[in-house]
Amino acid sequence: MAGERTNIISPAGYAALRAEYDALLGEERPKLVEVISWAAGNGDRSENGDYIYGRKRLREIDRRLAFLARRMKAARVVDPAAQPDKSRIWFGAHVELADENDMRRTVELVGDDEADAGAGRIGWNSPLARALRGAAVGDLRTVLLPAGAKEWEILSIAYP
Repeated sequence: MAGERTNIISPAGYAALRAEYDALLGEERPKLVEVISWAAGNGDRSENGDYIYGRKRLREIDRRLAFLARRMKAARVVDPAAQPDKSRIWFGAHVELADENDMRRTVELVGDDEADAGAGRIGWNSPLARALRGAAVGDLRTVLLPAGAKEWEILSIAYP
């Protein structure tokens, strides 16, 4: 698609997208179509909750299926264990950081679809991940955040 960025993703992340797509298309959508056709046969559709809700949910599923299909089409699966230069931060790296106050944080650089900040999994295109790309142990990197600039020191880098 024009303007769509390549969606860098791990093999596990791609498998999760694929599983969600298959579950929606193969299980949830067919059941919903059955309920809608049953509800449509019950007469007046204007006050038929099963029919109205079913049509609304079907539109949501179809939108999600289209989104997942676009993300999978744009996906470039990258295995973090196959990174050639493990001395620098690239996709899939587990990085230990320390800020100016020696507050430590461990993050893993993952695909944007796999990001979960609460679990320390940051998206490849997030401000912190962009700042860390290519850094080595001992490097200082500054990240511009809404609250202002923050400097991080790279303490360690590991790959699965």
